[in-house]
Amino acid sequence: MGHSLLCLLGLFLLSTVNHGNTEELGVKATLTADRLTIPAGGSVTLTCDVKNSANFQYEWFREPNLNSNQKIAVAGESKRELVISKAGIYSCRGHKGTNSGPEESNLVVIRETGHGVNITVTADSTTIPAGGSVTLTCDVKHSADLKYEWVRETSSAVKSTEAVGSDKVIRISKGGKYQCRGWRTDTTSLIAQSDPVIIQETASKPRATLTAQSSVIPAGGSVTLSCSVEGSAGWKFDWFRRDSEFSGAQKIGAGTSEHTISISEGGIYYCRGGRGDPVFSTEDSAAVTIQKQVLAAVKLQHSWSQIFTGDTITLRCEIQGGETKVWKYEWTAPNTNSPPTSSEYRLSRVSVSHSGDYRCRGSSDYLLTGWSDAFRLTVSSSKPRATLTAQSSVIPAGGSVTLSCSVEGSAGWKFDWFRRDSVSSKAQLMRGNEANRVISVSQGGLYHCRGGRGDPVYYTEDSSDVTVVETSSKPRATLTAQSSVIPAGGSVTLSCSVEGSAGWKFDWFRRDSVSSKAQLMRGNEANRVISVSQGGLYHCRGGRGDPVFSTEDSAAVTIQKQGKVWAAVKLQHSWSQIFTGETITLRCEIQGGEGKVWKYEWTAPNTNSPPTSSEYRISRVFSVPQWRLQMSG
Repeated sequence: MGHSLLCLLGLFLLSTVNHGNTEELGVKATLTADRLTIPAGGSVTLTCDVKNSANFQYEWFREPNLNSNQKIAVAGESKRELVISKAGIYSCRGHKGTNSGPEESNLVVIRETGHGVNITVTADSTTIPAGGSVTLTCDVKHSADLKYEWVRETSSAVKSTEAVGSDKVIRISKGGKYQCRGWRTDTTSLIAQSDPVIIQETASKPRATLTAQSSVIPAGGSVTLSCSVEGSAGWKFDWFRRDSEFSGAQKIGAGTSEHTISISEGGIYYCRGGRGDPVFSTEDSAAVTIQKQVLAAVKLQHSWSQIFTGDTITLRCEIQGGETKVWKYEWTAPNTNSPPTSSEYRLSRVSVSHSGDYRCRGSSDYLLTGWSDAFRLTVSSSKPRATLTAQSSVIPAGGSVTLSCSVEGSAGWKFDWFRRDSVSSKAQLMRGNEANRVISVSQGGLYHCRGGRGDPVYYTEDSSDVTVVETSSKPRATLTAQSSVIPAGGSVTLSCSVEGSAGWKFDWFRRDSVSSKAQLMRGNEANRVISVSQGGLYHCRGGRGDPVFSTEDSAAVTIQKQGKVWAAVKLQHSWSQIFTGETITLRCEIQGGEGKVWKYEWTAPNTNSPPTSSEYRISRVFSVPQWRLQMSG
């Protein structure tokens, strides 16, 4: 291939190409020849031209033949013109002083007289039929031992050619100007070449034209495509679509007489017309790229209602309807010239300057989005402070207190809990990174908390201290009675409670007298109220937890039962009349209560200290009073 190109350069002058510094070094030199064949006993004059070439000196180079790869400087020659009498491949270069130009000239191939060799080209046709070919034959008269080279002109403007064959006979399917060359096999020198032969192609098939109403399908909409064949009628159309430049085309409509279709999917589309029987088809239309628009939205990764200075957040560009595609992303954001190109926009340790509107959009294979609606980010300048509240400031004996930590107006926090024994002692971390904002404590001390969220973790200010103290002793149960006397045939309701706390179950006790042993009536009763129909001394006790923590026993409550008994005052002597100065004894007799131990009360005239026994002795009475007795038992 390299040798063929050298040959072509020998026949056609190449255009100049500019390189490097155009002042001192100059542009690429241009080499021309007054002829390309050295006549017998004659010579050829070569001229090396360089723009702005005053005071230039020149270097000349020659390669003996195509395959030598030996470029030899022509010694002793530094002028602009060079007269030669030897065939070869020539080039030149201009320079000032010791500075050589950056590039050599084009190559010029000079051949010797062909010694009577004549080459002609014959073609079986000068027109290539549609889809067909033409045969070219290289005829040589007075030929020596030659090898052949076929070239086709690719540009008349710059005299460029391409090699198209090396046999005597070739078949071509492309129009153009063709020449055959003969090379001497012993020296690889060009001996002769034919005159050019022009081969034309038959007018090609008509090409269908595809136009689109729009290159973008709006979200939820469609686009109309139109296919036509200029200057003719009677066509039916085939429609094709492919997913990418590298995928195969799928036929989406065949032989439709309508020249328009509506599409709702992005892709690469083209069409083709056909008519007649058998069907004559046009060339495929040029492809038209259609993109489908879907919706994008900016979302905050965390469900935080408020963002604080120092938080680290991530915004996401979510595209609806393009979940399986690979997307390229664009962002607009305040105060930045280099937003990311991925689906996530991570903002580390945000400040107030990050506040503003954020938008994104994406593009994929024939899918695109418009700019999303703005996501308004507002960054608070102040650092939030956690708030700690306690259910109670006093821990009941054996119990606990609930502490709650919160950060007002925001979410997504986890909590660290701290405790210290006193104001002067160091706080110790009790629990860290707790998702639950509520804990229970059973130990007194000074407590505080703080919130943290994000990665890296952003912390709130510590909450104020909350002091919790423990109860010094066990609580005491309290027993109350609906009444202290059980009515005949009835009952009395007793209630047990532990002030200021809950969750207790109760044990109930009774004894017959102060000196007797208490007996458990009922144990672990969830109900704090019972009914009793028996007199006695009652008390209760509360208990909760596992193991059970018990209160102190309640104070005892005395319950009396009312029976069918009555009292009567009797004079010990059966005297019908009592006189002043006599001594008498009155007795309190109780009927129906003979087996009981009774306490007695008396009421009497003119005394503040009546007896408490069953007898009332009066010495030397001075009048006969009216007597009454009150008793209890």
